[in-house]
Amino acid sequence: MKKKPQAFSASARIKSLKDAVNGIIVVAKEEHNAWLHIVATVIVVVTASQFDLTATELSLLIFAIGLVWVSETFNSAIEALADEVNSELSAGIKKTKDIAAGAVLISSFTAFIIGLLIFLPKI
Repeated sequence: MKKKPQAFSASARIKSLKDAVNGIIVVAKEEHNAWLHIVATVIVVVTASQFDLTATELSLLIFAIGLVWVSETFNSAIEALADEVNSELSAGIKKTKDIAAGAVLISSFTAFIIGLLIFLPKI
């Protein structure tokens, strides 16, 4: 049976926003790899402020930073869900976690290459 859509509610949207912010805080506080991303983000932002970057270069850096953070957040969510569903590390859970971690590695490598392409010519 299809659920009837609820009417728009500003208070429900505010609660949803608070929940989303809480999720970001949880990742930043509890995930050790997120701490590395925080450091990398700060380094990139500080470095970018030292150069006269074009709007395109800034956009690429912002996109790369966002890509890594989205990947890390999804990875953390997948790991938390997998741990909740099955506290034992089965082959399927391990495979799922490894794939999600691989996505973070791909996005981090992509961001690193973007950073090199932007910063190396300026150094």
